[in-house]
Amino acid sequence: MRELVLGIIASMFFAVTFILNRSMELSGGSWLWSSSLRFLFMVPFLFLIILARRNMKQVLIEIIKNPIPWIGWSFVGFVLFYAPITYAAAFGPGWLVAGTWQLTIVAGTLLGPLFVEKVQTSSGVMPVRHKIPLSSLIISLFILIGIVFIHIPNAQSLSMKTMIFSSLPVMIAAFAYPLGNRKMMEVCGGRMDTFQRVFGMTIVTIPFWLIIASAGYIHAGIPSADQVLQSFIVAISSGIIATVLFFLATDRVSHHQGKLASVEATQSTQVLFVMAGEIVLLSSPLPDGISLIGLGIIITGMVLHSFNQTKMKETRKQSAVPLTNKHLNP
Repeated sequence: MRELVLGIIASMFFAVTFILNRSMELSGGSWLWSSSLRFLFMVPFLFLIILARRNMKQVLIEIIKNPIPWIGWSFVGFVLFYAPITYAAAFGPGWLVAGTWQLTIVAGTLLGPLFVEKVQTSSGVMPVRHKIPLSSLIISLFILIGIVFIHIPNAQSLSMKTMIFSSLPVMIAAFAYPLGNRKMMEVCGGRMDTFQRVFGMTIVTIPFWLIIASAGYIHAGIPSADQVLQSFIVAISSGIIATVLFFLATDRVSHHQGKLASVEATQSTQVLFVMAGEIVLLSSPLPDGISLIGLGIIITGMVLHSFNQTKMKETRKQSAVPLTNKHLNP
């Protein structure tokens, strides 16, 4: 239950991304600057945190030991996640981008078979491939129905081009984020805490963000002071606070695919926060009856995920073998 609360709080801070990215696009800012500035602003803050905690050396050792996995999966989890998100903001409103992003709920559940866990059996330690947790998948699909209800009244006023260019990049991001996050947890193997992992993933992707920033300079020139300020807010809110909280929640349930899927499903609440934020800050219209039904479905789905997580926890306790470390670190 505590992990779900962390996920929801992270979702609230993540919502700032969709609102301000859309705001920057409406004011003429380039998506290239919106994406790169967030991560470039994150570096000094994460550096100070790691320096204060005195565990910088371990991060560098881990990266040098496995540079290819670190660079590859960090690229998937950060670059292939955030660049498409900001690109999509140039073509559609924040509610559409945030709504499409909810595919990550189902994506996180479907990724289970790509991971192998070492399990203690009577024959010794055996690698076991994860299965798709059916109960979590069903609840995630139920939440997705709520997202569709929210989209119905608004989608009718959008062109096909807007729907495609604001949705397809986000679909890629929806799979890239949980995949990169889970693979990096696997690479780290529990040897580093959440701050160290976020810092490591950020610094190894800096070359990619510098390339994107250079493209932004060539394409749109120097970013405006307003875009720099809003990117700074996104970096603190989404890049530092939300990312650390979300990674902390997923780290705590990293060895249980059902609970992990439930935590990832908390990101569905972003739609609620984005909708409220756009109404207040961007003067978006109030949701109609169908949208309110969708909101009700999302809230119900989150309650079901909470009950499901508690049930899985109790079942696992009952099936645990005394004095045996059944689920070892991968």
